[in-house]
Parts: sequence; C-alpha cells; structure tokens
Amino acid sequence: MAGKGDGQGENAAKLEKSIGCIKYTLFCFNVVAWLCGAGLFGLTIWIRAEPGFEEWVAILDIYAYYIGIYILIFASIIVMVVSFLGCCSALMEHTLALFIFIGTQVLAFIVSVAGAAILLDHSTINSSIQPMIRRTLRQLIMTSEWPSSAATLKMIQENIGCCGADGSNDYMVLRQPLPSTCRDTVTGNAFFHGCVDELTWFLEDKSGWVAGLAMALATIHVVNAVMSIILVQALKKEEEEARTYRH
Repeated sequence: MAGKGDGQGENAAKLEKSIGCIKYTLFCFNVVAWLCGAGLFGLTIWIRAEPGFEEWVAILDIYAYYIGIYILIFASIIVMVVSFLGCCSALMEHTLALFIFIGTQVLAFIVSVAGAAILLDHSTINSSIQPMIRRTLRQLIMTSEWPSSAATLKMIQENIGCCGADGSNDYMVLRQPLPSTCRDTVTGNAFFHGCVDELTWFLEDKSGWVAGLAMALATIHVVNAVMSIILVQALKKEEEEARTYRH
C-alpha cells in the first residue's frame, strides 16, 4: 500500500509540474498575443486616421479598402481583451473560464483571417480594388478638360510616376491629349506603368504588414486554443486522481 501511495504521489507531482509548465507557457503566449493585438490596433488606426492617405482614398473613391481595416480594428480589440482574460483563466486554473477562452480564440481566429483576407482582396494586384481605381481614373481622363479633373490627374501622375489608368494608350482610346505629367521629366518618355498598377503596389506595401501581423495572430490563436484544451484535460485528470487518492 505504501508503494502504491508513493507512486500516486509521484504521478501527482509530475502532473502538477506539467500543469504549471502549460499554464505559464499559455500565459506567455497570451502576453505575446496582447502585444501583437496592440500593435495591430495601432497600425490599423494609423492607416485609417492618416490624413494624406485618407485624401487618396477619397480622390480614388476606394472606401471599400477600409472594410478590411475596420474588421481588423475590431479583431485587435477582441485580441487584447481575450488575451487579458486568457492570462487570468490560465493562472486561476478555472476550467469553465478556459472553455470560454477557447471559444473566444476560435472567434478571434475567424475575425483575424477574415479581416486579412478582405484587406488583401482590396489592396493587391488583380484584386477587386483595381476595377474601382480604373473606373475613377478613366472618368478623370474623360473629363480632363475640367480644371478639377485635370488638377487631380496631375497630382496622381506626378506623385506616383504613372500615366493613365493602364498606360498612355488610355488617352488615345478616350481621345484626350497626352498631358505633360504623363512624361518623365528627364527622358521625356511617357511613364511605362499605368496608375492602376502603381497605386495598387502602393496599397500592397501599406497593407502587407497589417495582413501579416493579423495572420501571425491567427496562428497564435490556434496555439492558444490547443494549449488551453491540453490544460483543461490535465486539470480534469488532476481532479480525477485527487478523488481516486481520497478514496
């Protein structure tokens, strides 16, 4: 009987050690998730509130770009709240709280992936943002005799270093004169790339870090959920062994 008791005590000590290891690892992952969530919140708010960028969005009429940003702002808030609760539930070893935490990790994963996917769908080559930019630019070219349209085209083409929507041929197709802003001031040649591609590359650079951070967070959510399940199972096993030992 003494040998059996010693064996049970040794198993209980090993299990308690394993629970402590899982618990503090989960705590550390939640701290990392909170920091990443805070970083994502800061980046998305900066993109949404940046005055210069907001002006470009208004000029090009691509407000759909902000859909993914809004979703990721929401996701980052969820992450920060959930990560704090995750730290508390892990340290308290509360089974019900851990089950709730697992559910919120699934929700945060879905929102993060959805936000990143929608953002990339509105900021990459061959994405749904390009027809919107193309439509706006062609409308500006067709009305380039108007001072406001001419000024907008000049600002876009000079600042970006591009010509037309898809190239200088747009002016010929739409029967409009090729403006001087379409030409390189050094060589005098028309810019090779159209403004649709150049503007999309600009959006890609801006969105890449945000989408990458969101996907990194999604990975952390999966790890947190798996570790929480393992912790719950370990806690249940500890309870069962405690009951068995008492009897």
